[in-house]
Formats: sequence, C-alpha cells, structure tokens
Amino acid sequence: MYSIKQKQDHEGPVLDSVNGFDVIDCKSCRFKHIVPIPTPAELEELYRRNFYSSEKPLYLERHREDLDWWNHVYSGRYATLEVFLSAERRRLLDIGSGPGFFLLHGKQRGWQTLGIEPSAEAAAHARALGLEIREKFLSADTASGLGTFDVVHMREVLEHVADPATIVTLARDLLLPGGIICVAVPNDYNPFQQILRSVHGYAPWWVVPPHHINYFDFDSLTGLLERNGFQVVDREATFPIDIFLLMGDNYVGNDPLGRACHSKRKSFEMSVVRAGQDKLLKDLYRSLGCLGLGREAVLYGRRL
Repeated sequence: MYSIKQKQDHEGPVLDSVNGFDVIDCKSCRFKHIVPIPTPAELEELYRRNFYSSEKPLYLERHREDLDWWNHVYSGRYATLEVFLSAERRRLLDIGSGPGFFLLHGKQRGWQTLGIEPSAEAAAHARALGLEIREKFLSADTASGLGTFDVVHMREVLEHVADPATIVTLARDLLLPGGIICVAVPNDYNPFQQILRSVHGYAPWWVVPPHHINYFDFDSLTGLLERNGFQVVDREATFPIDIFLLMGDNYVGNDPLGRACHSKRKSFEMSVVRAGQDKLLKDLYRSLGCLGLGREAVLYGRRL
C-alpha cells in the first residue's frame, strides 16, 4: 500500500495491477508509472549489487553473441548524433552505461567517452574494455564532478528511475549549449500490445515492477523532454518485435522461441544494411515511430 503523500502526488486511472503494484496513467507526471514507487534505498540495493547476476544472467553472453548486430545499431545511433553536431563536438556521457559496449564503439569511432553506471559487475566489465566509468547513480551530487558534454545518451534508464524529470534535468545541465540528448525507452502500451490484449487475451507481459517503474510511449517521452529544456529533433522506433506475437509466435515466457524471433529480426536488419540501404531502414523506423509502433521509442533532443 502506498503512502498517503504518494497517493496524493500521483493520481490517475489504474491500468494494471501486478505483484502488488498498480500502473497508473498519472495526471501530474503525464506518463504511466507504478505505485508505490520504490525508495532510493530499495533501488540502490536492486541495481548496485545483483541486477546483472540475478535479473539478467545471460545479458553479457548474449550481447557478445549479438555484437555484430549491436555494432550496426550503435553505428546508426552515432551517425545520427554526428548529423546534429559539428566535427569537433565528440564528447559523450552514457548514463547507465552497463557493460560498456556502446561506449567502446564510440571510442573506436573517435569519440571521447565517459560512463556512469551503478552496477559493480557492469562497471568492472566496462573498465576491462579500457573505458572510463564512474560507478555510481546519477544525482545532483554525482553530476557535479562529471564535467560537460556534447551528447548525453540514455538507453533503458528512464523506465528504472523514481523521478525521470530530475534525471532529464540533470542531463540537460551536463550538456553544453546546443548539445544533444538521446533517450531510448521501451514503447509500452503501444498499439500492437493493445491489440494482443483485446483480441488474443494477452496479459501485460511488459509490466515488470519494481524493475520497470515508468511506462513511456513516443508522446509521453516527447512531453517529458520538452517540459525539461529540450526541443525534440528526431524520433525513431526499433523493430516492432511484438509483431511476431501477432503472427502466432508466442515468445512470452519461451526463451528459445524469443531468441529465434530475435534472430529473424537481426537477419532482416543486417540484410538491409548489407544491401547498402541504411537510409531505407532509418526511414522505416522513423515512420513506425510516427505511428507509435516499435519496441523502443528513441528520441533525440537539442538543449534549448
């Protein structure tokens, strides 16, 4: 049961209830999130000590298996950033840098990189790759010693934090004038997911509290950035993996089938890239983003 204060601060219709948490469409925050919201101490324990070992035990192994494909993803993201910045602006902070593969790709591309990561296991892995990592959560206190940057990147971060608006504001203040933020979050409660619920009776498998606190879509993430000092300059989706569910491949809770669907997704994207049609793929995912489709919402915002 959440506190009276939290109940007053966060009100809205309840969309789902999972594991003792309600997902509400919060009127004050203007995005969906769970109540109760975990405390800072609870999040510290969850992410600093055992997130990768207990919650994502296969993450590193599978990331290495998929590294050629991931480098294609990373290359596209850096290429987009380079469109928005002059050639001398190549200093990047990755918030929630995980095991460091995104930073490593940037470093090999000629960027100056720094990561901030609360997981001891992930930070150690990234340092072993020769990367500079600050092993801590981002806060007003820790941000003050990081310096300034041309880009702040966050992938799969804002869904995990208790106060996304504060994190976005801290990111803005770390950017030099005209700097770019790139944020990627799961695109939750999207139209394909809603079809799966209404037509096929799927439970909301994407609702996973307390790990995922917040549930964004393209519009709510755009609003969050715009309310906190950014102009959104580009937005794109990632592959709508839930399309496999609509075609009858129920990978929810079926890891081998999920990997098989992911392999098909990789094959599709890499075939397009090998044909020299990177722009076609980019345009496709921008179009999906306009429709609110895709498994992730990826937004680029310029600091005002």
